[in-house]
Amino acid sequence: MISIKRTLENEAATRALGHELSLFAKKGMVICLYGDLGAGKTTLARALIQALSDQGENLEVPSPTFALLQPYEDLRLSVHHYDLYRIADIDEAYELGLFDDQEERLTLIEWPERLGDQLPENRIDVCLEINNDHRLATISGSGAIAVLVNRVEMVAGFLSQADWKDARRCFLQGDASARRYERLTKADGAKAILMDMPDLPDGPAIKAGKTYGQIAHIAEGIFPVAAVNAELIKQGFCAPASLQQDLANGFMIIEDFGDQVFGAMFQRGEDICQPLLAATELLAEMTIMNWPDHIPVPGEIKNPAHTIAKFDHAAFEMEASLLLEWYWPMVKENAPDNTARQAFFDAWKTLFPLTECDHPVWVLRDFHSPNLIWLPERNGTQRVGLIDTQDCLMGHPAYDLVSILQDARIDLPDGYEAKYYKHYCKQRHAQDNSFDEDAFSAAYAVLGAQRATKILGIFARLFKRDGKSGYLQHIPRVSKALENNLQHPALSNLAHWYQTYLPAQLRKAYKAP
Repeated sequence: MISIKRTLENEAATRALGHELSLFAKKGMVICLYGDLGAGKTTLARALIQALSDQGENLEVPSPTFALLQPYEDLRLSVHHYDLYRIADIDEAYELGLFDDQEERLTLIEWPERLGDQLPENRIDVCLEINNDHRLATISGSGAIAVLVNRVEMVAGFLSQADWKDARRCFLQGDASARRYERLTKADGAKAILMDMPDLPDGPAIKAGKTYGQIAHIAEGIFPVAAVNAELIKQGFCAPASLQQDLANGFMIIEDFGDQVFGAMFQRGEDICQPLLAATELLAEMTIMNWPDHIPVPGEIKNPAHTIAKFDHAAFEMEASLLLEWYWPMVKENAPDNTARQAFFDAWKTLFPLTECDHPVWVLRDFHSPNLIWLPERNGTQRVGLIDTQDCLMGHPAYDLVSILQDARIDLPDGYEAKYYKHYCKQRHAQDNSFDEDAFSAAYAVLGAQRATKILGIFARLFKRDGKSGYLQHIPRVSKALENNLQHPALSNLAHWYQTYLPAQLRKAYKAP
């Protein structure tokens, strides 16, 4: 068990602790609130719940003393707030549904003592005590969640030493990874982003003693973030600058590019023609740069350099195999046999050579609508803010172009892919008379098919392993992109495999549970 202590000088400090805990709240978490009557349990719970709402302090959060349960379904995540003071035995807790589907919500429990030995193993305990004119809070973590309590204290310690220590902290929606973000706002309106990215634990070895992340070259900590962003800035591109950092503990305060995210702009009905134009021109510009494969990590002595790996055949194949490991079992409810598996890898093996090129570039790998931010006040390709770049590899420039033009999360209007593909090729021809558009077209189709195959596997994994069903809504879009890429003559063997084992009709018929 890990414990930290806080002195709460007044009720505002109690509310501030509730707000702070909300920044770490996630689905499946259980927080137990201990303390005598008047110790501040409901005050803390109310502040936490309000922090999860767009309404903030305007959200009415009554004490559940009489109702025993107050559910909240329209917040950042579903919350069930229990007060067990009046229950007589454990059966009443079961009748309230306290133990039902806990993994689908945040559960707050006042008077958890009433549960006896039925308390969840993985939980956060907050014990509030009245001490003269103030309160003392002891925050403890049990089971797998214990490390999170330590992280709460580490973040507070990092910010206390930073120029942003008095800034207001607000949750900022992240991505599908384990990273966590907050927006920091000073009293004068200045903003920055806190990135909380602890090193990932080692996964299981799956091939030749290596983990999936090692084979696919996935960044396992924050050092690549600092290194890649610094090099992009050095090369004249727009990545967020580091304002303050503690890389050893996984913290950075970085430049805030705002909320004009390409995907959000599109969803709001805003015109994204200029952003897409600038993004394709940026990718063309990247092909004439000399990209290093070893770069310094700014401010680091113990870990002074980061290597940009090649997008090699092992990574290419490992990513594609996610479809067999996760997507196939989801839609067919069985595992692929050895014949199907071997035919799958044989088809891909003939395609990888088409993705090799004489002048590899940095491939950012996640160059798509959630990770591109429009900065119209800047000039040229500097108008495209680049985030989530730490997994970049040396590879074929078609990969990032297909990432944005076959976006997995938004439906670009008809004709947009062809329009901006043509514009990109025009830029490349202007830069280099020897640009081979036919070879580029083949690589674009291969990498588009590989990327769609990988994403189908990732979305299935996010659903089956992590309980994130929201990604399933994107499967029809990704399947459509896959079908389009399979039309290229170079992909006839792969197209035959799909038609034999996972035909489009099967994928289109799949419905999320």
